[in-house]
Amino acid sequence: MDLYQKIRTIPTQPGCYLYKNAEGEVIYVGKAKNLRARVRSYFLDASQANAKTGSLMREAVDVEYITVANEHEALALENNLIKQKKPRFNILLRDDKTYPYIKLTLSDRYPKVFVTRRLRKDGSAYFGPYFPGNLAYRLVDLIHRTFLIPSCKVDLSRYHPRACLQYYIKRCLGPCVEGLTTPEAYRQTVRDVQLFLEGKPNELEQSLTTRMEEAAETQQFELAARLRDQLVTLHQMQDKQRIATTDNEDADVFGYHYENEMLAVNLFHMRGGKIVDRRDFFWEDLPEFLSETLNENPDEANPNLEPNPKVSAPEIDEDAPAALDIVQHTAVSELGGTFNPAEFFSALLKQLYLDQSYVPRSVLVPVEFPDRVILAELLTERTGRRVEILAPQRGEKRSLVDLVCQNAKQSYDQRFRVLQPSIKAIQEALQDALTLEELPRRIECFDISHIQGAETVASMVVWEDGAMKKSDYRKFQVKTVTGVDDFASMREIIQRRYKRLLDDNKPFPSLILIDGGLGQLHAAYAALEEIGVTLQPLASIAKKEEIIYVYGQENEPVVLDRRSPVLHLVQKIRDESHRFAVTYHRKRREMRDRDSELLAIPGVGPRTRQRLLEHFGSIRGIKQASPDALTAVVSTATAESIRAHFDTESKATALPVLND
Repeated sequence: MDLYQKIRTIPTQPGCYLYKNAEGEVIYVGKAKNLRARVRSYFLDASQANAKTGSLMREAVDVEYITVANEHEALALENNLIKQKKPRFNILLRDDKTYPYIKLTLSDRYPKVFVTRRLRKDGSAYFGPYFPGNLAYRLVDLIHRTFLIPSCKVDLSRYHPRACLQYYIKRCLGPCVEGLTTPEAYRQTVRDVQLFLEGKPNELEQSLTTRMEEAAETQQFELAARLRDQLVTLHQMQDKQRIATTDNEDADVFGYHYENEMLAVNLFHMRGGKIVDRRDFFWEDLPEFLSETLNENPDEANPNLEPNPKVSAPEIDEDAPAALDIVQHTAVSELGGTFNPAEFFSALLKQLYLDQSYVPRSVLVPVEFPDRVILAELLTERTGRRVEILAPQRGEKRSLVDLVCQNAKQSYDQRFRVLQPSIKAIQEALQDALTLEELPRRIECFDISHIQGAETVASMVVWEDGAMKKSDYRKFQVKTVTGVDDFASMREIIQRRYKRLLDDNKPFPSLILIDGGLGQLHAAYAALEEIGVTLQPLASIAKKEEIIYVYGQENEPVVLDRRSPVLHLVQKIRDESHRFAVTYHRKRREMRDRDSELLAIPGVGPRTRQRLLEHFGSIRGIKQASPDALTAVVSTATAESIRAHFDTESKATALPVLND
């Protein structure tokens, strides 16, 4: 049965579907309310234009499915299948760090207490996870000293001839030797430990107090003293908890930073209103998680990478071509993809929380994602208390998410940028990559900024001996070019800059870097050639492709690995030149607005002009304002003058130009 025929047999129930390749490997697992509609939607042209879906459908030759009762079960099954099969087209949790739990082996004859990082269905009670990680070890140590429950590897299913050192230093009740303790007393102590770990101090305090008084009455003073010490420890723990818990809110807060197909995610754990620990996650080489939203209407764009099940797929005819032939026309490699945080956080939260025994009351994420409500409901059912997954847009919670995103950016820099070779090693690598004659000690980078040719400006930033040298930054107004002409603008600026260096007999930089492609590169060289400079090293970096063109070897552009420190250096310099150019351009526009044509209108002076600009925001806003809107700021006569001025101007620009 081929793929088309199999799709007809898929039921309309909720469940999970598994796409397989020619080798029988599961390459993608998904869930759906309606399995048939979801699977058929993968054959839509718009779905296959998506970079990920197109790649998936070129490899898929078979599909299997598992039906379940509802969407909650589908969500849980999807998570289990992804962890089992590890499909290439699913986002996988690649962090091997797990937080510790405290394990109480209730199924044993004499239960022990351990720190563990694995949850098993072995009849034991698990408590946690604990943040930070050493908290679990400190609590187990406290249990040893206070409740005398052991964590040794001694086989307690039988008695031994003598006890170990832990018994003699008062760290164990000695269940390994017959007669040192009784099963009833040991079970009572285990119950106390359970109450302690379950966070039921009142019930534990009442039990300890009653037994301490009974022991004192029967003159069992050693037992009474031990119970008294346990009460003191319990009171100390309660006091510390009251001090730390002002807000009494448990929350996990996520943030991320994505760049160059590499991703850093930070997770902050808040317990009792305080940040107690953090986790770092990193993903490299994420091309299969890129998505392309081809829908021009953003309100209709599906934030999930999967096809939209609400859009009906075409009926499948008997004579339809093979599945692989459908997508041959889709040039996925030519589509520009962007990281889809919605799908990523949907997959990440499922893998993090669905198998956990403890989930905090609130989970804060930086973006909305499709499964958020369903996942929160499922976690609420599993934990027995309400769990909220929120994507805050404003307020304190949004500020907290932004803080975690800032930390994710720092983690990204640490992982992919800061931990890099020395400056000299980078300089040598740059010299080798661009075939420079000497070590690049000084780089000057140029960028042009304008809005449709208006207020065209340029910037020059300087990198020298491993750092940006802001004292040498320069900004330029383009004087001889009108309209949109980046090449002519670059030519003017380069010529002005280096003609002055020649006239002042100052040294040239090791490398001139241009923000742009081959056109800007050739324009810069033409400017240098006009002033007689022909041996100056010159290169440009194209924004989209991140390809470096070196003048003289344009047919062999330099394509560096996206994790290369050399590429990161060039990008850093390029981004700084762009930032500096845009900042200067904005200042020029503000100056232009201050000296606007409003002053030429009768009845409009500096103060009136200022009020109009503050009220309408710009000259364009004033031009589009009706007379009634203008009278809210100025008098009726002045409003009529302003309206007449702009009406005359618009009529003049609308007149046809007659050629002789």
